[in-house]
Amino acid sequence: MILHDVRVHPEADRLPRAQQLAWKIAAVAADPVAVDADVAEMIVNRVIDNASVAIAAINRHPVVTARMQAMAHPRAGGATVFGFGPDVRVHAEWAAWANGTAVRELDYHDTFLAAEYSHPGDNIPPILAVAQQCGADGAALLRGLATGYEIQVDLVRAICLHKHKIDHVAHLGPSAAAGIGTLLGLPTDIIYQSVQHALHVTTATRQSRKGEISSWKAYAPSHAGKLAVEAVDRAMRGEGAPSPIYEGEDSVIAWMLDGPKAQYAVPLPGPGEAKRAILDTYTKEHSAEYQSQALIDLAFRMGKRVTDWDDVASILIHTSHHTHYVIGTGANDPQKFDPTASRETLDHSIMYIVAVALQDGAWHHALSYAPERARRPATVALWHKIATTEDPEWTRRYHAEDARVKAFGGRIVITLKDGQVIADEMAVANAHSLGATPWQRADYIRKFRTLTEGVLDTAEAERFLQVAQALPHLRPHELAGLTIALPQDRLVQASERGIFDFHATGSGPIS
Repeated sequence: MILHDVRVHPEADRLPRAQQLAWKIAAVAADPVAVDADVAEMIVNRVIDNASVAIAAINRHPVVTARMQAMAHPRAGGATVFGFGPDVRVHAEWAAWANGTAVRELDYHDTFLAAEYSHPGDNIPPILAVAQQCGADGAALLRGLATGYEIQVDLVRAICLHKHKIDHVAHLGPSAAAGIGTLLGLPTDIIYQSVQHALHVTTATRQSRKGEISSWKAYAPSHAGKLAVEAVDRAMRGEGAPSPIYEGEDSVIAWMLDGPKAQYAVPLPGPGEAKRAILDTYTKEHSAEYQSQALIDLAFRMGKRVTDWDDVASILIHTSHHTHYVIGTGANDPQKFDPTASRETLDHSIMYIVAVALQDGAWHHALSYAPERARRPATVALWHKIATTEDPEWTRRYHAEDARVKAFGGRIVITLKDGQVIADEMAVANAHSLGATPWQRADYIRKFRTLTEGVLDTAEAERFLQVAQALPHLRPHELAGLTIALPQDRLVQASERGIFDFHATGSGPIS
């Protein structure tokens, strides 16, 4: 890996293209290196993982809305949409929108955490959609996805967005654009413009993940993927982008991030170096914010040591800065203690999550968030006894570069009314590569079968698994098999209508 110095340059000292971060990203994307076997194996795992969580969410309202919007943009030979078979095609950018929303809705797919937060699997929907529409084969798709993961992880390692209240999808636009560039074999100059276009239009505030969290949390990454597709299309047609998008005096860094004096060290693969960043990412066994994964596993273990929840006086979670300030009491969000809060809010409340995990000793992507579960009086009482505190040691481990030290868990201290203290800690989730039960292909397949049971016909589930595991060798026409069709009576249709559902009739205003 090469560390690249990135800082703001005034127009009087304009940075040459070859020295700009967007160009260096584009050069990595254009480098035709082979995909290592273990990287290919993990890409297949994550394609399966994405599909499992997408189908589990297929009939949730935001997903239905996105799907209906996509279906209003049909295109022969376009890209597929989860829920429909390979014969149903829409424009690639709309497939990226619909499928990306389905993947993100349950917040249940892979993650990478460093200076910034991310779900690198968000790269898969837009890159796959373009591959299907443009007639790429499985080998090209692998290369594109390896790039998407690489660029997103490398940006997340180096450039913090949340400190400035910028949403993390600002790293997704450039990574998806770079991945599409690799997929299509585009030259460096076109990928360079694509990356800049994508970054410019995908910067937004973190209000989407603050307070009363809405369905936009699921839409934000699919919107970034959609915009990345459009950015590449514009660049391929010869259009330029705001430049230098990272280092310019009125750039993203200068005015949205650390300012004119900022300096970042961004790691990128050198020429000829394989793109292996996906191997540093991790998926979720439980449907909740990643920082809760180890704490859920820990709560399962600790809950067995409490015989009566009324005996609990208080619970304090010692954890990292991020966990405390984003999903803990440090966020100062009263909604995180509200039994009537949305699912999106509850899965960003470590207090709620730990309360349920302690009491149930299990976690379910739907039942653990059900309104009747959230409003259970015994749970509400326990929930309000839980607080978090930032522990400098857990923050240090969160930011550690050594994978053997890096941690996303914490220490839970349960104090009973009689003064007895029950304390335990866990650094990484059981499913983490360094956890008690690190996940392999069989675990991803088990998750897929569990989440699609009762939703998919068994034959369709097995067909998809067979196609997905053959991804590296798929021919262009076979990429359409990387979708999943539901029996139409199991696919919810939206009752509401939007602009895309209307056709001009000359009969006056819409009523």
